[in-house]
Amino acid sequence: MADTKAPSASTAPNLTAKTDTARKQARSVLLRRARELALVPALLLLMLLGALVNDSFLTERNLISILGASAALAMVVLAESLVLITGKFDLSLESVVGIAPAVGALLVLPAAQAGFGTEMPAVVALLAIVVVGAVIGAFNGILVVKLKLNAFIVTLAMLIVLRGLLVGATEGKTLFGMPDAFYTLATSTFLTIPLSVWLAAVSFGVAGFVLKYHRVGRALYAIGGNADAARAAGIRVERVMLGVFIVAGCLAAVGGLMQTGYVGAINANQGQNMIFTVFAAAVIGGISLDGGKGTMFGALTGVLLLGVVQNLLTLAQVPSFWIQAIYGGIILVALMIARVTTGRAQD
Repeated sequence: MADTKAPSASTAPNLTAKTDTARKQARSVLLRRARELALVPALLLLMLLGALVNDSFLTERNLISILGASAALAMVVLAESLVLITGKFDLSLESVVGIAPAVGALLVLPAAQAGFGTEMPAVVALLAIVVVGAVIGAFNGILVVKLKLNAFIVTLAMLIVLRGLLVGATEGKTLFGMPDAFYTLATSTFLTIPLSVWLAAVSFGVAGFVLKYHRVGRALYAIGGNADAARAAGIRVERVMLGVFIVAGCLAAVGGLMQTGYVGAINANQGQNMIFTVFAAAVIGGISLDGGKGTMFGALTGVLLLGVVQNLLTLAQVPSFWIQAIYGGIILVALMIARVTTGRAQD
């Protein structure tokens, strides 16, 4: 005869505890999902508001303009999001947006146009732009990962150093007359959409795939959640984090090239104060400042939301100096939402 004994008194508490744990985990997953998708209805609401405020808002030309204007920001947000997921910061990315394309431009421009006079081929200069981003990222990574210096202070110092180098190298002048290759990403289109937008979309898609399905992506989340536990699990924490800083530098350099093409020139202030917008997009998109949480879909919706907000303010003829104040308010609201949805205090 089959044993039909009921669970013993000693196992009942264990079953209850497991059930409670499962419920808490399910609730946590639902809250994270809700936060990731929270911007979608907000984005749709803003689109509807834009259509009511200005008849030209929902035109194909204006929507493509929003995407084109947001492409460079999207690349830097992607770079910062990867760093934030590991639990670190990189404030210097805004300066990489300026210094990397400036170095490339100075390599191709003759001395008469404020260049170095080397007049290198455009292909070499474009490669140099990415290399500059990688070198800066590697330098930051070595200071933070190898020397164990505070990431916030290190990258803040690098932001200032690189800003000074950009002003010094360009002598405060605006650089014009670069080869057409410098503008291709912003001016060339595929299916009427700029190549910069396609590149940003592909970059987010690849990053999202890696984070969700590849062991490197899982390692980033593990490091951001608990670096010591990740190291104990066999993850090469230092190597992975150094790689993230390098990739972030490269992405910011490409973002700088996109910005150059969109503006049509490089000035000594390119990228200045961009980091505030970058953090706004990442935070409202659900990227945790504590590390270990966030998705590329959330970060992308954050970029699109800010792009729509800026376009709406422009169409409404709101003075540009109010935009930064509005972005700051958005960050504060996002932090409060994160506190409510996660139930965790933020250090």
